[in-house]
Amino acid sequence: MASRNHDSASGLLKLSNELLRDILDHIESDPDKLVNLDRRNYLSQESFKPPPLPAPNQAQDIGSFRLTCKRFSELGAIHQFSRVTTRFSKKGFLRLQNISSSPHLAKNVKKFSYMVPYFYVEGRERVQQILPALQASLGTVDVRQIVKKINEQKEIVTSREDERVLTNALAAFTSLQHAQLLRVLDQETAALQAYIRQHDDANQLVELNWTPACSHSAKTLGAALLAARSPCTRFSSPMLSPQSAMVLATHPPKTTRALAERLTCLELHFDDGQDLDNKMRELSSLFKVIFTAAKNMQAVHIGFPSHRPLSLKLEEIFHNVRFDKLLAFGIQAWRLDADEIIALARRHRDRLKGLRLRDVLLKEGSMWKDVLAFLREDMFRLDWVSLRRIGYAKHFDEQWAAAGAEVPDDPPGGASESDDESDWDPHANADQDDGSLDSLGDDSSIESENELSDDDNGPEEEGMDFPMISPDTPSSVPWCNCGRNAFPENPEALNDNGMFVSNPQRKIWEKWVVRRCPEHSER
Repeated sequence: MASRNHDSASGLLKLSNELLRDILDHIESDPDKLVNLDRRNYLSQESFKPPPLPAPNQAQDIGSFRLTCKRFSELGAIHQFSRVTTRFSKKGFLRLQNISSSPHLAKNVKKFSYMVPYFYVEGRERVQQILPALQASLGTVDVRQIVKKINEQKEIVTSREDERVLTNALAAFTSLQHAQLLRVLDQETAALQAYIRQHDDANQLVELNWTPACSHSAKTLGAALLAARSPCTRFSSPMLSPQSAMVLATHPPKTTRALAERLTCLELHFDDGQDLDNKMRELSSLFKVIFTAAKNMQAVHIGFPSHRPLSLKLEEIFHNVRFDKLLAFGIQAWRLDADEIIALARRHRDRLKGLRLRDVLLKEGSMWKDVLAFLREDMFRLDWVSLRRIGYAKHFDEQWAAAGAEVPDDPPGGASESDDESDWDPHANADQDDGSLDSLGDDSSIESENELSDDDNGPEEEGMDFPMISPDTPSSVPWCNCGRNAFPENPEALNDNGMFVSNPQRKIWEKWVVRRCPEHSER
């Protein structure tokens, strides 16, 4: 029996690294197999959508594999540490410090996700006063954990522990490709947030606020990327506050341009409904510096809350810049004239393969049929177009007026039914809590190298992952030559009434633009 086990082990050792990597892929899919930039679900999955939960034994299996020998340890580390997720917490920074202090582990990190909670910005000293009421209202949630987090946040910010650890880590991550800033909401914070909403007097004692948390974290993360001279070329955040973007303005323009020159992908959703137009207008000059310098940009997405579309001109953000290497472009929640969309598309007609116009509303005097006709006839390289929840500004405003002053989380009438995962909405469930958030992320032991494995890339990455993969995206659906149900060439036959676009209608329009068969193409 011993001889047979020895023969099996020696046989495994004779396999090539490529075959062993394939074996590991069956145990745990390599998270670094990034989707091509020109695929439809790039602009919603890799940077913004949470990956599927890993099987409970995946990390344990990879860990056992790594214990076999030095060669297996190095191969397994590629899987365990290609993604590293860190929370803004003492435990999270300690874990990050241990990973980054091991060069043979740090060199494998290609994606870094920074999970940041709401900041307790007021009433820290008086939070004890609401504990009796909170304990009764929060049920089984231990309010002592809330107090612990408040004190911990204050200590981290005061000591600048986050800045120090982030800078050292990003300097050690010599293969880093993608950094993302995400918002996380655990059980205790969600319960406290609900309590505060129901009790006006609680706001005088403690306040939960995302803006200072986002601004502080964007500042420290940005400074760390610059100080570390990181090779990172992709940045994404699904819950960015406009104020946090102003952090870049504090750096010399030369430094900002140097950072922008390396960018190949930038995916941002701004999450602030108050006076958003003016806040974004203040960022206009900063966007001009970044986009003018971003000569290597291949994918860009700028979005806003679906229920508060931006009213700025498109070029107040993009400044007539032409990205020579652009493959995929996306915007979300914007009031525009048809000519603005056509002008931007025309600048990129030679290379653009994907165009997302989600929640875009046309102003009075514009028609979607004119936009679609241009895309069909002039965008000869276009593989896919996403038009989910497009419409007309007048109809949108009428719906809000009918709904009353209270702004719901979803667009009037609710979101259209989901027809593909690539149209996932980063705002729809942004604050949902996963009870396992705390239990699966920062609890990794730091006692041994094996226990440093990045097994929190599942539920902890609540905020989402952003490249375009799906076997049935338009670029992979074969062209149909059945000759039946052919689309009319005339855009007048699209039945665009200039008032409202239904979900079934926009699906047909998407196929019409890229000349897909309405019967046999899946999208």
